[in-house]
Amino acid sequence: MPNDATESRFWLKSYDEGMTDLDPAEYEITFTAAIRKTFVDFPNQMALEFLGVEITFKQLDEYANKFAHILIANGFEPGDKIGINLPNIPQYVVALLGSLRAGCVVSGVSPLLSESQMQYQLADLEAKGLITLDAIFEQKVTKIADQLPDLKFIICTSIGDYLPPIKRTLGKLLKKIPSGKVFPLSGKTVSSYLDEMKDAKYSVDLPEDKATPDDLAYVLYTGGTTGPPKGAMLTHRNAVSDLLITQKWVTWERGNGIALSGFPFFHVAGLFFCESCINLGWPQLLIPNPRDTDHICKEMAKYRPTLLANVPSLYQMLLKNPKFAQLDHSRLKNCVSAAAPFPVESQKQLEKVVGPGKLLEVYGMTETSPLTTGNPDKRVRKLGSIGLPLLNTDIKLIVPETGEEATIGDPGEICARGPQIMKG
Repeated sequence: MPNDATESRFWLKSYDEGMTDLDPAEYEITFTAAIRKTFVDFPNQMALEFLGVEITFKQLDEYANKFAHILIANGFEPGDKIGINLPNIPQYVVALLGSLRAGCVVSGVSPLLSESQMQYQLADLEAKGLITLDAIFEQKVTKIADQLPDLKFIICTSIGDYLPPIKRTLGKLLKKIPSGKVFPLSGKTVSSYLDEMKDAKYSVDLPEDKATPDDLAYVLYTGGTTGPPKGAMLTHRNAVSDLLITQKWVTWERGNGIALSGFPFFHVAGLFFCESCINLGWPQLLIPNPRDTDHICKEMAKYRPTLLANVPSLYQMLLKNPKFAQLDHSRLKNCVSAAAPFPVESQKQLEKVVGPGKLLEVYGMTETSPLTTGNPDKRVRKLGSIGLPLLNTDIKLIVPETGEEATIGDPGEICARGPQIMKG
């Protein structure tokens, strides 16, 4: 930061009391090392809830270790790329943590992509591994596999793999759970998630962490204004710095919260809130279909989350569901909104239901891990504003044509500087 920080960072006077920059030494650590304390401190705490199934941090820890050893046994080395092509189900979190623990680089691959879009991302990524749904494997992967020479290992799973066997079978029979045929592909190893995870030859012990804070953790694809999507390269330091900055900004406490988010994990916002919950030791209520607001209301009634994190359109959908207004929102601390503008009238309507001062608008990008600005947690917020630059972060507006700083009141292009800015 510049020496005349107080003068150049004029926004500091609007910070909540006691808000100061983090010491960079705090985020000089890999994400996998940063979250280790959670699994030590909260082994019996629920980590994930999915359609009635609860998974503890101890179980998640062992599942992730096993997934890491599966990759290592199949020839994966630090720096190899893994695509995770799943909705928000437990296997996503297991594959995310397991891949990082094996030293691999994770890329979220939207299940909504077309075959050609999926092929483009996996080829550009030079993905060596892919975990996908059996239905997507049959419908899409089989049609593009021969055009992906780098792809060597494919693991197929089902939405119901963590459900009780009876529920899993009935779900497939009643077509509530999509399914597809899994079969060998030339030049690839195709495997079953359930079979691999049940195999006793794979250890549940934590593998050696060979990554450094400078190493890539993620390559996340984001659409720009020109050309095809580009992969933003995010390091472990990028991820940890933004987590710690945001957690301090909103005064979230370790072990004291429970979260529900409709953001998909393949999107940087969903990934960020998933990472945050793990780092904080908070249970996550997984929402595989965010359009099912009845299910969201049912989850909220049972678990009474302290944090919601959603796009504005999902909050608007919830407001249209009478069940949402009937819920007890007294434990809810924050309704984080990001990824799109939130109409001020809808914001007022939401706070009438959940309580005043709970909506927190934030702003970020895939390239910034993602958050760079946010409304203050305790001071008066300005509805319709993305708030102030976060801790350790500099923001300025420039005139794109000249590169000069925009004058007060004029529009400009946002430029950000901080530890969360992507590598490359």
